[in-house]
Amino acid sequence: MLEFMLPAFAAGIGISMLAGPLGSFVVWRKMAYFGDTLSHASLLGIALGFLFNINLNLALMICCLTLAVILVSLQKQRVIATDTLLGILAHSALSLGLVAISFMDHIRIDLMAYLFGDLLAVSTEDLIWIYGGGALVLGLLIVLWRPLLSMTINEDLAQVEGVNVELMRLLLMLMVGMVIAVAMKFVGAIIITSLLIIPPATARRFSRSPESMAVLATVIGCISVFLGLSMSWHYDTPAGPSVVVSAAFLFLLSQMKRSEA
Repeated sequence: MLEFMLPAFAAGIGISMLAGPLGSFVVWRKMAYFGDTLSHASLLGIALGFLFNINLNLALMICCLTLAVILVSLQKQRVIATDTLLGILAHSALSLGLVAISFMDHIRIDLMAYLFGDLLAVSTEDLIWIYGGGALVLGLLIVLWRPLLSMTINEDLAQVEGVNVELMRLLLMLMVGMVIAVAMKFVGAIIITSLLIIPPATARRFSRSPESMAVLATVIGCISVFLGLSMSWHYDTPAGPSVVVSAAFLFLLSQMKRSEA
């Protein structure tokens, strides 16, 4: 059991270490729909990876990062409302990916695995992508923590203090895109955003500073991974959704404790 579950635990913990601090910014800046747009579009990256016969992790990363740049560029032009723009891009990219996959008769693709993840099918190469991409994102996040936090609190004040708000916004979207790219295969396109939202939302109730919230969100994410994989092992439930259900249970538990207090 240990040999079978260890790669899945390692992948889940790696994803939680990314989703905790970065998801805190997603919650603070109310960017949940941005994450949904990128996660839906990640299926297009899968289709392009099969179509051009390139590494799926690389294809996912290229697609998510490209869409993040497009999102920020279109948002700056303010041609249409942001929520409308996100809805158009999310569902168009998802549909385009599904249509592209339907034309690949010579390739058998398990769409359920990509839509809902397959955390138990983690390879050594996958772990390299998770921890390699994770190290890059965490390094950037540590370096840019203060400017990102200042921008999140008040963009106008941050600009007066010399923060390049447009650049910070772009870099934040790129980091979200990279996390979604490395995690999509294991948690799934449909529910990956939940790991960016639920642990930080749970941690917010017990945190006294932004840093403590980021750390606590990581811990809650790791606990969710342990509970979800344990549920998957004992009850034969899908691993990715089980992790999300565990995270949601912890969130509800935190709300109950707050009500009792």
